[in-house]
Order: sequence, then structure tokens, then C-alpha cells
Amino acid sequence: MPVDPKLHLDANIPWSEPAWLRGVPSPYYNESHRTLQRRVRAVGTDDQKRRWLPGLFARETSFSLGVTEPSGGSDVARLATTAERTPDGSAYVVNGVKKWITGTPWATHMTTAVRTRTTTTAGPRRASSPGESMGKGSSGESMGKGGSTTTTTGDSTRDGISLLVIPMDAPGVVHQKIHNSGQNAGGASYVYLENVRVPADHLLGRENDGFRVVMQNFNRERFLLTVACNRKARSCLAMALQYATRRETFGRPLVRNQVIRRKLAELAHRIEAHWAWLEQLAYQVSSSASTSASGSRGGGWDDAAIASTVALLKVQGGQLIELAAREAAQVFGGAAYQKAGPGAAVEQINRDLRMLVVGGGSEEIIADLAVRLELAMMGALAAPKL
Repeated sequence: MPVDPKLHLDANIPWSEPAWLRGVPSPYYNESHRTLQRRVRAVGTDDQKRRWLPGLFARETSFSLGVTEPSGGSDVARLATTAERTPDGSAYVVNGVKKWITGTPWATHMTTAVRTRTTTTAGPRRASSPGESMGKGSSGESMGKGGSTTTTTGDSTRDGISLLVIPMDAPGVVHQKIHNSGQNAGGASYVYLENVRVPADHLLGRENDGFRVVMQNFNRERFLLTVACNRKARSCLAMALQYATRRETFGRPLVRNQVIRRKLAELAHRIEAHWAWLEQLAYQVSSSASTSASGSRGGGWDDAAIASTVALLKVQGGQLIELAAREAAQVFGGAAYQKAGPGAAVEQINRDLRMLVVGGGSEEIIADLAVRLELAMMGALAAPKL
């Protein structure tokens, strides 16, 4: 079936328009559902399609995506959650902890990245209880009972990662909401998995092939996040401009001051340039999808050639929203420090933006990734590990 070249340009709209609104969770949160739908359609068995897809549209089934862990965020290859086959091969027994899992409070299932083949053993496999795991940081260290310290580093290789669809009501699954400074409507949570028995037919795709699937998902996830960054930045610009024309200081509107106009101009040219690059990438993805539909492999969002561009767009988007939120706050002054009044939206964006900047991979990680991907395509480096 031919693909409309404008497909992904138009698809930007449902992701970008809600970003104008404050107090509304980003539509990025729904990407977990879309991820499962695409993967089930692509690699799922007929039984899995009959079991899970209808419920997505009937609102009987809600999925979260369980990848990030306390011991590693962007470094997916180091995940420590294990899934061991039972002797009869009918099920997996899963142990581990997931963190920052969006949508957990209302999810019925979690598409979970687990380690099904371990080449090295590092740290305990028993899932920490909610009380034991509080305070885990990026180092993976957690204070256990009695103040003792244990370290879970995981396996540092890509091999042996699989995707399991885990029912959230299965015995041994416990979740605990994380209360953050912003984006609390997203329901980010810890998910503790202790001796959770998952039927073997809940394996999505091939065993030990999950790393590739997770990495492919990052392209679309990062793109959606950077679209939201641009729209939030545009909101900051619009609100700052409106406020500057109405607010008077020393007998004249703020916008009459050259330093204020300079701030507005700086934001405007950065926002428009970033959006133009987003549209360029969207067209490239559409064209790649058309090529893939005609018989080649790896098109659309799975195209390896777009990964570095998406990463750089995400870096630029994060820097853009940080700058826009700061400059808007400077224009609003003390009003941007209040949770009510004319600057309330700017105040909230300043609290919420950290998820947009760090989500999908921190700036430091993905900026380096972009360079290594380009070098790898030139043959100068082996394929980068992330």
C-alpha cells in the first residue's frame, strides 16, 4: 500500500497540539500502547494478537513499558531483571525492579525487558522490597535492612535480553508511585517483581532478541519527546510575548525594552529552526517507510540511518525548552514563581520540563551516541553500545 508522503508530518499534530495545554499529561504517555500494538502486529503470534489487541481498542487493556531500572537508565544493556525458564519450559520466573514506569497505576500489563540469558553474574537477583529499594541511585546501590549495602550492576552485554508481557495482577508484582516535582499525572512508579511466574507464551518475539526491539522503539520515543519540547517552548514564547505587551514597568510596556525584544527574537528563531528540522525528519521517515513497503528492510522508524538525527534533535529540543522556560520566567518575573496567576503556566513548565529533557536518554548519553552512530556508518567504529 502506498504511503502518503505527508503521513508523519500530519502525525505530528496529535502529539504536538496537546503540548500547548498545561496540566495535561503528554500524549507521549500513550506511546506504550502504540509500542505494544506495533510489536504484536510485527512479531506476535496469532494467539497473542487475539489476546491483547482487541482490548487496547475496547479500553479493557492498558499497557506500560518496563525497561528502566534503578541501576541503569539509558544503559539498557546493563538491565538486571532476570527471567528464568521453569524446568518444564512452560513459564518464566521473573525477579527484579523497574523504575520510572509511566502509566503503572492503571496498567493491566507491562511489556518488560528481562534478561533471559546471563553471561556474567553480578549482584543479587532477588527483587528488593519497596522499603529496601527507596533511595536507589544511578550507581545501583541500595540501603538494605540494617543499613547494609548491596550492589546490582546487571550484565553489561546486549545479548540475552527478551520482552515479556507481564500481567500486573500476577502474584509477586507490587508497584509504588514515585512522587516527582512535575509530571505526576503520568503515574511514574517503581515496579517490584519477586518470583513472578509468567507463561512462556507471553514472550514477545524471539527469546534473547529484545535489545534490538527496545533500541528501535527509542527512535520514535525520542522524536515524540522533542516534538513536545518544541511545542512547550512555543507556548513559553507566546505567553511571554503576550505578557510583555500588557505588563507595564516604569511607565511603559515591557516589550518596549530592547533586552526583552532580544529574548523574544532569540526564542523565535530557535523554535522555528528546530520545527523545520522536525518536519524534515518526518518527511525522511515517511519516504523511508515507502521504500520499506516496496520490499526493503529497516524502513520507517526502524531505519538505522535516522537514529543519529533523532538523537541530535532530542538534544536540541531539550536545550530549547530549558532556554524558553528560563527566558519566559525572566519576562514574567515573580509571577512565574507562583502556581496561580498570569505566570502559572510558565511555573509548571519549569517543573515539568525535566521529564522531557531526560526522558528517552539524557543529553550527554545521546549526543555521544549520535556521533558514534555516524562514525559506525563510516566504518570508523564498531556499532555503538547503548
